[in-house]
Amino acid sequence: MSQEELAKKVGVHAPVIGRYERDEVKPSIETAFKIAKALEVSLDYLTGLSDLELNESVINIINDLQGLNTEDKEHIFTTINALLRDAQARNTYA
Repeated sequence: MSQEELAKKVGVHAPVIGRYERDEVKPSIETAFKIAKALEVSLDYLTGLSDLELNESVINIINDLQGLNTEDKEHIFTTINALLRDAQARNTYA
């Protein structure tokens, strides 16, 4: 994404995005949030607090899980853990 495209999504001028990239100025928390949303990453990833890049679809799934009751969460996590274990085993022996 170009600086101009990001600037339009965030509501600032393109040169401002360049200044953020060069670390000449820091965006406000509201602007940083808009940048993260436009780039479809978490604010933690954007600010370097996490190496884990969570795209918007993963974040939406996590938000949906948060709204479920404990029993449903446990069933979903059991299924996810089984699928992850199978995938890791396949990758180990591939």
